Amino acid sequence: MAQTPDEKTYVEVPFIEQLKEMGWEHIEGDIDVPYLTERDSFRDVMPADRLRRAIKKINLDDNGNFWLDDDRVNQVVSSLERISAPKLMEANKKAFDFIAHAVEVEGDPALHGGKEKTVAIIEFDHPEKNDFLAINQFRVDVPGGKTFISPDIVLFVNGIPFVVVVCKSPKISNPMEEGINQLLRYSNQRPEVEEDEGCERLFYYNQFLVGTFRQEARAATVGAGYEHYMEWKDTSPVLMSEVASRLGKEKLNSQEILIAGMLQKEHLLDIIKNFILFDQVQGRQVKLMCRYQQFRAVYKAIFRLRTGKTRIEHGDTDQRGGIIWHTQGSGKSLTMVFMVRKMRTIYDMKRFKIVVVTDRINLEGQLRGTAGLTGETVYRADNKNDLARHMKEDSSNIVFTMVQKY
Repeated sequence: MAQTPDEKTYVEVPFIEQLKEMGWEHIEGDIDVPYLTERDSFRDVMPADRLRRAIKKINLDDNGNFWLDDDRVNQVVSSLERISAPKLMEANKKAFDFIAHAVEVEGDPALHGGKEKTVAIIEFDHPEKNDFLAINQFRVDVPGGKTFISPDIVLFVNGIPFVVVVCKSPKISNPMEEGINQLLRYSNQRPEVEEDEGCERLFYYNQFLVGTFRQEARAATVGAGYEHYMEWKDTSPVLMSEVASRLGKEKLNSQEILIAGMLQKEHLLDIIKNFILFDQVQGRQVKLMCRYQQFRAVYKAIFRLRTGKTRIEHGDTDQRGGIIWHTQGSGKSLTMVFMVRKMRTIYDMKRFKIVVVTDRINLEGQLRGTAGLTGETVYRADNKNDLARHMKEDSSNIVFTMVQKY
């Protein structure tokens, strides 16, 4: 689809300029010459040499030296490139597991005694050590080679395409609908179209997609329909006024808020590590990502837990607690899961025992099912003695109980 001047001038260019202000590198894409985007062919969806360099850089031995040789690095790259599955969501889950956890390779005989060694693809604990790159007009050939797609912006971390952005002119009719439709077309997700019209492989590694026309920007994960694309309406934990000041503006538009809220390097990696999960809904696998309210709530809750005064210190009440208010169906159980996952990444909160108190049997069942998505052991206290036993155990598990059992 041809790009309009308004689309490029008012949407795409400001998007890229804000990324650059946040420390992202930028390469101007070219739909005729693949090597300008560090690829041998338009069939490639990753600048693989950039991935190789990043893997070597972030995987160091105990003395801070490189230990991965080219063969082991190629094993990691090959594991990513060989991902395949009948359905896009299955492939996306396989890629996510590699990205969020690690890839195993043969260890160095001298360093590791022949044992297998896990190799990180992303350095989540130190975001600044990763490689962040934006490429606009990123051409990828559709399988068969008869046509191609060229998303307006693709965002790469360590050479892996994590975010695909489609920009639309604010002057056309229904720009958001047009943008989401284009994202669905690029990823072969339009249910009314049977043949391949996009390149699913580009979306194997995707963490979320963005449609924007500047005044409004929305994001969603692979597999989402129109109704699931949501605005990100806060830059928390960074103040909106701070972002506006940095950009020299009095008020931020929707696109600027989404970029500052979701694509700040630390925020992006945090969302991937702690605020995305896969679940089964009505017999099919879906990918879920936090809303901005959940991201903000988890940060505020953890801040209070770590900095709030005890009753003795405060002189009146314990300042470490609080209330997170949810409307019905707004994802309170998912907020809980995101909270636990985030806590487990913080050194002084890893050993916390989580106790969930509910007042209804059906709510307890629902929350326990969702809590299992944390990957932790979940227990149910059947009576007050059972609860007391679980509380005495020195383990960082999750215990469910009902208020009546007190």
